[in-house]
Amino acid sequence: MNLESDLKAVGPRIRMMMPHLTPLEARVVETVFSLRTFDDETSLKEIASEAGVSEAMVVKIAKKLGFAGYREFRNAVAQYNRLPTAEMHQELSLEDTSQEIIQKVFRTSIQALEETLSIMDIEAFDRAADLIYGARQRDFYGVGGSAQIARDVSHKFLRIGVRSSVYDDSHMMLMSAALLGTDDVAIGFSHSGNTVAVIEAIQLARRNGARTIAITNYNSSPLAQHADVVLCSTAQGSPLMGENAAARIAQLNILDAVFVAVAQRDYKAAERGLAKTMAAVASKRKDKFL
Repeated sequence: MNLESDLKAVGPRIRMMMPHLTPLEARVVETVFSLRTFDDETSLKEIASEAGVSEAMVVKIAKKLGFAGYREFRNAVAQYNRLPTAEMHQELSLEDTSQEIIQKVFRTSIQALEETLSIMDIEAFDRAADLIYGARQRDFYGVGGSAQIARDVSHKFLRIGVRSSVYDDSHMMLMSAALLGTDDVAIGFSHSGNTVAVIEAIQLARRNGARTIAITNYNSSPLAQHADVVLCSTAQGSPLMGENAAARIAQLNILDAVFVAVAQRDYKAAERGLAKTMAAVASKRKDKFL
């Protein structure tokens, strides 16, 4: 990974650690990221005063986030803040024009894509593609917006003859998971990684010998801890839009790439499947107009 990619990953990696921080610790980190004047010269005393905590607390938080101390944390965040992608994220306000709204919404999505790319685990990606390609049965679990992502990727797979099932009801998820075995794969979709219904289904599937994959925004979330493979998106929060909107776009791109990788593993079979499904759809359309 080059220096720019390492810097792009600073924000995402800190955000992934936020669920492990106490409310007070999280507030200190949010204070750092909200300071427009934060740079390589910002003193430890200044941050402690701004956040209303002790200097020792700031140092403790920096170490909890994986840095050697405050100085390393400060330098990494300051360099990250100077990146063009970090500058893209701007909060929406009541005074925004239509042009500004469009710019800010699009830039938030671009940032999520750029930063998700910077933290992508290629080994996990390849393993996920292998598991999905080689599985006898592929069951997808998700609730709400996550279920919509599951349906989108399931539809793509069906176009090339790779069958999968999508479940968005907690009881149906458990029934599905109970029937999975060693030749199957279960994929749990949850932005927060805390969706109980999805976690329970993934746990049961894993106990029955199925391989499990997590699609989430937090690589140390409860869902991720119960998965054999974790594919992480990353998106910066917004009071109005939340994290989910931009995270969904990043997750859809991750899964589009997985779809292509699965098709690549037997391209001739994918072509045959695509030809059959497209022929069936074309035939239906033709019948409709006869």
